[in-house]
This record gives sequence, structure tokens and C-alpha cells, in this order.
Amino acid sequence: MKQGKSFAGLELNKGLKRWLIFAVLITVFFSNIYPAGAESAGDSEQNPTPSNGGIFDRIVTYVKDLLGEEETLQNSGAVSEAAASDMQQSANTEKRSADTERTVLKIATPNVIKSASFIGDSNLGVFAHLSNPPLMKMDSEGHLAGQLAESYNVSENNTCWTFYLKDNIYWSDGEPVTPEDVEFSICYYGKETPWGSWINDTLESSSVSDANNSVTFKFNKPYTRIDLEFSTYNILPAHVWETIENPMEYTNNGPYVGCGPYYLKLIDLNAGKLVFEKNPFWEGKSPEAETVEVHFYSSADVATLALKNGEVDTYYKYAGSYPYSGIEQLEETGNFDFIEKTDLGLVFLALNLKKAPFSDPEFREALAYSINYEEIVSLETLGYGEVPNRGFVPPAMENFKETEKLEYSPEKARETLEKAGYSDSNGNGILEGKDGKDIKLEILIRPEYARTGELLEEYFEQAGLDPALRTADSDTWMTLKDNYEYDLTVTRTTPWGMLMHANWGSGYFDSRRTGQGVMHNLDDPEFLKLCDDILATTDPEELEGYASGLQDYYAENLPAIPLYWCRVVTPYNRNFEGWYTDPLYGIYNLDTFVNVTKIEE
Repeated sequence: MKQGKSFAGLELNKGLKRWLIFAVLITVFFSNIYPAGAESAGDSEQNPTPSNGGIFDRIVTYVKDLLGEEETLQNSGAVSEAAASDMQQSANTEKRSADTERTVLKIATPNVIKSASFIGDSNLGVFAHLSNPPLMKMDSEGHLAGQLAESYNVSENNTCWTFYLKDNIYWSDGEPVTPEDVEFSICYYGKETPWGSWINDTLESSSVSDANNSVTFKFNKPYTRIDLEFSTYNILPAHVWETIENPMEYTNNGPYVGCGPYYLKLIDLNAGKLVFEKNPFWEGKSPEAETVEVHFYSSADVATLALKNGEVDTYYKYAGSYPYSGIEQLEETGNFDFIEKTDLGLVFLALNLKKAPFSDPEFREALAYSINYEEIVSLETLGYGEVPNRGFVPPAMENFKETEKLEYSPEKARETLEKAGYSDSNGNGILEGKDGKDIKLEILIRPEYARTGELLEEYFEQAGLDPALRTADSDTWMTLKDNYEYDLTVTRTTPWGMLMHANWGSGYFDSRRTGQGVMHNLDDPEFLKLCDDILATTDPEELEGYASGLQDYYAENLPAIPLYWCRVVTPYNRNFEGWYTDPLYGIYNLDTFVNVTKIEE
């Protein structure tokens, strides 16, 4: 019988025969898998099939010659091809699965992380919302909803707030999220951070209930905005952070324990990126991307290049838009679509109200008339902005009131200055203040506002003033601003900034507030009372009336001069879908990260 014959001349036994067949299978497998791995994603998903003169036939023929048994080799060759085909199909299936699991969503940002301080670096704090989400969130319509909190209730006088937590939330180290974690986090921010000092000043007591998984905060005065405030404070694991002193200075490259769909695995300042990995204990909707990387770049131009080269998938700037000048470049690639939303923030000219002549409302009125808003809007927003109203507040905000549009009129600027007692007595072309000295204006700007600063310098010179620009980096700007060592400065509001404190931008001006971006330069009793009334009321009609009064105050007194309202444009790679935006953080929210998926090509 042929099948019972030994291999003549070679005298191979049955074990060696099995070894040889195994070697054939391995050779077939790797000779096909390796090229598949080197091909494009589309090609690699196609199973290779044997063909006349192909690798299968060559190997089978070779083994036939070697072994000298036709029937045996026919059988073994058929087995080899079938087995190899099964192995190839299995390998391709595993590869597709691995590719899905290894999906990496890459985000470009100009918000540079300067320090591996989870709490001390403000930009890092924004990105950490992904790993350590706050109690509350804002939905796409601007309404507040629970995030870690399932629900909440508040006492009639708005002093006592109770938050009920969701039951199925776990830290990335496997520990459950507890009411004690929330209580610890809020109190920790109040004691350890300058921007959370209001908590320490107003929080009378706090308590937890393990029975109903809740935490209660009692304040020493009515506070109607706690649900909004708590949409920004990242929740921390008490069992990790309770031993860390001076968290503003504490640095750690990671990993950090988180309770979101991802945890922060690595802060790589040298490579300029944050790496978030899936939280193995996350029980919510599972995100498709195994990893989220945030790549921070020194400028928007560098980020644009990374987008064009396919190195990143989308662009995010907290409270800002993708540069309008770069939109056409990305459109030309054919690889990007765009999300366009009305911005809650704006760019404005802040004045040092602590010193003359800026403390004079008539002088501020004249400055406002001297600015060519149409030109600034045209040059800075390229059609994605509009001239603002005197009432400061953008139309996208709830309880917006239509106040008078800001007007460019050099003639009115001159007339107003003269009527207010500012004149050029020595004929040198520069108006003098009420102290008899030439009015010199120092305009403090950061590099990103260089063109706006130059335009303002030109406008104020035409109005008979003596302006000069002073450029400073962000850290220096903060110091000078907080010490009131400036005359004028160009800055912006953020969506959160417009909503914080008593809402409608009040937190930027209330002299009782502190923080990195606020001016805290307005101590007019009329303004402060409006803020307090807003914070204390529980009546929607009263609130609408106070909002109207606050916008009228802005329009009449111009404590700051709005320069332009604008829209936020976000580019994203067309290979991804499922983006979700909210007015507070744009695309950077949990709903985006658990819903965005890569489209199969």
C-alpha cells in the first residue's frame, strides 16, 4: 500500500514526516503573513489564495520531489493548503480585531502643558476632565446634567446642595468612587488652590451618606450656581491625594488614578504629549479608541502642519477656534470636515479701572468710539465673527439682551474727550489728562494678540493719544495684570468664564474674585449688588431681570470694551465620526470619547 510505505532512500519515520509537514505549514503561513502585514490596511484584510505557480504550489512540488511519493504528497499538500488558509483567515481576523483595539485618537492643541502638575497646570486641568470627570456636565444645548452625579437637590434658600452619585463608577485601580472622594475633592480645592478659595470662604459644612451614596454641601449664603461651578472641578481619589501636600507644586509624569473612560497614563513633556489609556474598570459605554493622545504644539501653525500630514486627527483649543486662516489649507486636502458653533466667549479690551484716566467713564466712552470694529472683525475672524454690542454678553448666552452696537466714530471720540476736559493745550498733537500731562497709554499684549494691539495703537494715536505696545509672555502678563501694572490689555473670555460667579461675564470684573484670567478690577457698589442679587435669587423671573440689568450696566459704563464676537471652528478627520460638542468645552467631553468611532475604509 502506498500510504504505508516508508520514504525510500531517506528512511524517514512517522515523527519526521509530521515534523516536515509542520515545517511546510509554518513556511506557508509566514511567507503570506509577512507581506500582508507590509501592505496597506485595505489590502491586508484580503485573504491570500493559492494560485497556479503560487507559493503553495511551489512548496508542495518541492516536498513532492524531496519525499518521492505522489499520493502522499497530494494528500499532505491539500491538508497544508486548507490548514494554511484557515490559519491565514484566523490571523487576518485577529489582525482586524487588534487594529480596532489599537485605535488611537490623536488630538492637536496649542494649549501647551508646561508642568506635570495635575492640579497646578491649568491646561492639564482641562484635559484631565477625560480621566477625572467633574460631578456635572453641560449638554449640547447648554443645560446642566449629571455626570458622576445621578441627580441632586437643593434647599429652598439655595444654601444646601446634595448630590447623589452613580453606583457603577470605579477608579482605574479598581476602587469604587465614593461620596468621600467627592467631599475630599471639593474641600481640597477650597483649601489648596487660589481659584477654589471661594469654596473655603463660603462652605460652612459638608457630610456624606454611604446609605444613599450622596454628599451634601452647606454654604453660609445662598448660592444658585453650585451645579454650574461643580461642572469644572475634577474629582480626585481621596485614597491617593490625601497624602499629597501642596498639590499646586506636586508633579508626577503618571500614571494618575482616574474614574473616567480613560485614565492619564503619561505626561511626556519632552515629546509634547499626554497619553490616556482605557480605564479597565469603566462600566459605562466602552469607547472604541484604546488610547487617546493629546499632542501639544508651540503654535497653531505647527499643529496645522501635523493635521495636514495626517499625524493627528483633530484640533482642540480650550475656549478657542482653529485658526480661521488655516481652514482653507485643510479643506484643500479633502481629508477634513468642520464643526462650527457660536462661541460663548469673546475678545475684549480690558482697562485698568484703578487709575486715571481709565476710571473716568467719559474717557472709556471716547476710547470705544475710536476703535474700528469692522476692520478688526474682518482681519481677525475672516468672516467668522461680528461687531459686538455694548452690553458685552454674546447672543448665544441665555437671557441675552439686545443692546446698542458698538460704533466706530473718530469724530465722536474727539468730541467726547474735549467735553470731558481732555485737550491739547501745547499743540503737540497729544491730548493731556486732567493732571496736565500728555496721555500716554501702554497696551499690554500677549503675542497672540499682536495684530489687534497694533490696530489699537493706530486707532488711539488717531484719537490724539500717545499709545505704545508692551508684549509679554503669559506668565508675565498674569503677574502684571494681578498687580494692576498696566493701562490697557487685550484678552478674552472663555465659555466657563462667562458663566462663572454671577454669570454673564461678571466673574471677570468683580474685585472680590481672583484667578488667572480675571481682571478683578471693578468695585462699583451698583455692580457688586447686581452680582449678589443674581447669586441669591431662586426666582427665574428675577434672574432674567438681573441679567438684563447687568447687561445695561455694561452698556452704560463700559468697564471693558468688547472687540469682537466669533464662532468656534473645529476640524476633524473624515475617517472618524460621532463627535459631540457642548458650549463649555467644545468637543473635549466624555460624550465625544465614548461615541467617536473610526469609519471602516
